[in-house]
Parts: sequence; C-alpha cells; structure tokens
Amino acid sequence: MRENILLKTITNILYPRRCPICGKIVVPRGELACPPCKSKLIPIEEPRCKKCSKPIDSEEIEYCLDCFTKHHQYEKGFALWVYDANMKKSIAEFKFHGRQEYSDFYAEELVKKFRAEIQKIAPDVLVPIPIHKSKQIQRGYNQAEVLAKGIGEKLNIPVISHLLKRDRKTLPQKQLNDKERLKNLLKAFTFSKKELLQYEVKYNRKVRKVLLVDDIYTTGSTMEACTGILLQNGIEEVYFISICIGKGY
Repeated sequence: MRENILLKTITNILYPRRCPICGKIVVPRGELACPPCKSKLIPIEEPRCKKCSKPIDSEEIEYCLDCFTKHHQYEKGFALWVYDANMKKSIAEFKFHGRQEYSDFYAEELVKKFRAEIQKIAPDVLVPIPIHKSKQIQRGYNQAEVLAKGIGEKLNIPVISHLLKRDRKTLPQKQLNDKERLKNLLKAFTFSKKELLQYEVKYNRKVRKVLLVDDIYTTGSTMEACTGILLQNGIEEVYFISICIGKGY
C-alpha cells in the first residue's frame, strides 16, 4: 500500500495530473479536477427517470419517454452527469486520446454519488461493456474496463472484464432506428461461459447480479442488448452505471 502511494506521488510530481474538463494541469495539486471546471458539469438531480436515470422535466412523471414506451430488461440504471459539450470533450479524450487517468475522477465521483445505491443492490460483479478487438488494439484499452476496475477497487467488487465479448463490428448506429439498432447489436455480443465458470470456481459463489459499466448511455440499445444476453445465460438481475447520459423528455 505504501509503495503504491509513493509511486503515485512520484508520478504526480514527474507527470502532473491534467484536469478531465479543461485538459490543463490540475490546480490545486492533489485534486482530480480543477474545482471551477468541476462546477461546470451538470449533475443529474431529481426529477430523474426511475428506470434509466435520465433527467426529466416534471416531478409528476416517473419515467422518461423512452422508458415509458419501451420495456427495458435491466432493473435500473445510474448516471452522473448530463452528456453536454464539456463531457463530450472530456470523454472523447478519455476514450480516444489515451487519457486513462481521467477514470480516477469519474470513478471517484460515481462512487461518491451512488455508493449507497450500489451497496443496496449488492452486485456480485461489475462487467464492462466490451469493444471490438480492433478498437481495443487501436486505443490500447477499453475505457469501460478501465472505469469498471476503478469503481470495483473503491467498492471491493470483482470485475469480470471478458464475460461479454464484442465479436462483430456493427453498422453505424446513427443510420438505424431503435429496432434496427437493437437487432444490429444483438449480433455483435457473445457471452463467455468459460469466464463465468472460472470466476465462480475461484470465488466459490454464483453470479446472480451484474452491474454493467459504460461511459455513456444514449439510446440504451447497447445496454439492452448486453442485458438480454446476460439474462439468457442465467444472470438473474442486471443493472447499469454510466458516467453520462443524454437528456430525457
């Protein structure tokens, strides 16, 4: 533990941490983001959709239009910030430009906000939404896996990184309607019984509850496809957590 703290201290001196919002060196040192930058982010407060967590306009409405008109198989989801211009830029740097250290900030804020809810759910494992191997080679990592490990470390919840695999590339989602998006994604993901068995043998317990982890929740098609595959393979309850989510109606 002391060695890890010392290593982080030395690393921060040699390579000062950059703010996940403005991209400049964090001021003051020791913070994970510049306080003025952090205040620019829009947290999702009530009223929010009771199913997916999208912000909604009226306290008299329990669900966003999407969740009101569709049946999502996951139990419930949690998201921290509105996906606005600031977060779009931040997550793009995290995803495409090697800023893995931004996950420290995201994970800390997610746990700070949702620790009690996650502990109440008591998921057996965290499972990151997978990306195709070609994208992982290009980026060098799966951003959802990096985030899941950060959350898992803080909450002492194991992560099964490859329980779900993305074996096929899919058509650009923007060109498709909701049904086509889901059909498109269902062909892309597979479930690894080998990974599940290895975990259950190692920890001598069954996996019944899964918390899916991703960076952004937009239409919900990806989360729905992954939830369906998990349920088809014996998982009893599926929840999700994401850094950002689009605005509801």
